[in-house]
Amino acid sequence: MPASVKKLVPVLGAMFAFCLVADAQCPVDTIIVKGRIEHATAKNDYRVRVQLVYRKHKPGESGEVTAEEGSFQIPVEFVTAQSSLFTNLPKRCGRKPQTVVITLLNGDQTSDEVSLDFTRSFRMVDASAYTLRSELVLNRGSQ
Repeated sequence: MPASVKKLVPVLGAMFAFCLVADAQCPVDTIIVKGRIEHATAKNDYRVRVQLVYRKHKPGESGEVTAEEGSFQIPVEFVTAQSSLFTNLPKRCGRKPQTVVITLLNGDQTSDEVSLDFTRSFRMVDASAYTLRSELVLNRGSQ
């Protein structure tokens, strides 16, 4: 193998490795909303919906679950990749919701709705999961 090719192989290998790292995917994080419904009864069909809201009031990922015995827990995954105006720039992985909207539904009717500031109301519990700082209690309304 000629000397010039021997010098070129490590350079090409390093460039290939850099391209793999630069194109790495951003992680998917999870918000876990856990709480209870005040004065819930077994006869009611309560559902809880979680909607993530980003900058400029842009809606994002959501999840819904049926409450069991007045309690609920909903994990909602979200991609941390931030979009860029320039597609040739490396991805940034700091995207987080600004607001988390939790809605209590009884049938088709909204019984309660809470909007929480993500930074103030949630804490990171591991490298990719956030939970509420305090217990969430939804009020079933006057039904």
